[in-house]
Amino acid sequence: MANQTPVGILGGTFDPIHNGHLRLAEEVSELLGLEQIRFIPTGTPPHRAQPQADNAHRAEMVQLAITGNPRFILDNRELLRAGQSYSFDTVTELRQSLAPRTPVVLMMGADAFLSLPGWHRWRELLEICHIVVAQRPGYGVTSWESALAPELWEAFSNRAVVNMAPLRKSPGGRIAIHTMTALDISASLLRSQLRSGVSPRYLLPDSVLDYIQTHGLYFNHDSANQTPTHGQ
Repeated sequence: MANQTPVGILGGTFDPIHNGHLRLAEEVSELLGLEQIRFIPTGTPPHRAQPQADNAHRAEMVQLAITGNPRFILDNRELLRAGQSYSFDTVTELRQSLAPRTPVVLMMGADAFLSLPGWHRWRELLEICHIVVAQRPGYGVTSWESALAPELWEAFSNRAVVNMAPLRKSPGGRIAIHTMTALDISASLLRSQLRSGVSPRYLLPDSVLDYIQTHGLYFNHDSANQTPTHGQ
């Protein structure tokens, strides 16, 4: 079968979005020759606390961060959908707008992959998309046999590929590991720095930091209830 152009998905609370997210998307898009990666902010996360910044702020920060990269697209579907934000529902809905054989590549961190058996319809999710697991400092998939739940290890063993070429040849069903550039950045670290008065500059785009400072996000617990003064 001829190679096809996959569509990438990078979901998350993006509370706030940072350079680790952007670098992962850039590296995977280069490796797979992606025409687009959809950044999908989580609406109501089923496995973690509600984000500190509200939906409008998080969407605006994503848009600011990805402006200038034509392959990066803000996709607000989870913010507009009622109820819990499940990846299976999101991929299923996205597939309805794509050609049936289009490969869909869902990117996630190693910590998220560890928790996959707790996700809604996770086995079916593996059938309708590929997964690229990003290894970052402190994590590693290849030595996880003892750490993964048995059912996840079985799925990983049956679906793992050593490079990303097979991800272009089918709509889903494969798992690939990508060791990304070492950027040990997390949104929780950035929020802590902001609350402590430590500058997080160069860990996230300047436009996002300027937005956070303009709207007073993360400096107190009321930031999630503040409303942007300009549109998305």
